[in-house]
Amino acid sequence: MNTTISFPGFAAPVAGFDAPFDMLEGCHERVLRSLDLLERLVAHIDAQGHDAASRSAAKDVLRYFDRAAPQHHEDEERHVFPALLALGDARLREVVQQLQAEHRRFNEAWPRLRARLEDWVHAPTPAPLDADARADAAAFIAMNRAHVALEEQAAYPAARPLFSDAELARMGAEMQDRRRG
Repeated sequence: MNTTISFPGFAAPVAGFDAPFDMLEGCHERVLRSLDLLERLVAHIDAQGHDAASRSAAKDVLRYFDRAAPQHHEDEERHVFPALLALGDARLREVVQQLQAEHRRFNEAWPRLRARLEDWVHAPTPAPLDADARADAAAFIAMNRAHVALEEQAAYPAARPLFSDAELARMGAEMQDRRRG
């Protein structure tokens, strides 16, 4: 069974499905790299305008947040968050509720930023980088960085020991099956 997956825009495979929490953490590394790329993209457009490099970077950011990020959020919503909520711990419930609310905010914020990135990739003369585009990118970057930190500092350490080897195997198999379509 193939237990690794490569994400579009990144050549190296992440951890395999046989280690789902390692895979989720690997996704976070890619989220952070994609956010860094978005930050560099904004700086590049400010300094040099739109060019082949900005189009390529915008395409990579789109690819990650269109494909891999939604799957990652679904992994957490299906596996990590229910396990934490089942504990009945008030602090963890608040953490999970915050993370779920952030997932909803990402889903609301992404289309606007996505439209900008699509324009930067495909338009013959992309729209200039205005204050709204800068603000959208900065807010998306900050929101995602804080989200990753909360998951890695609170959610994952609390959830990881809750899963037996058999449960981890089922979790990894479900994650893999869902990605196969």
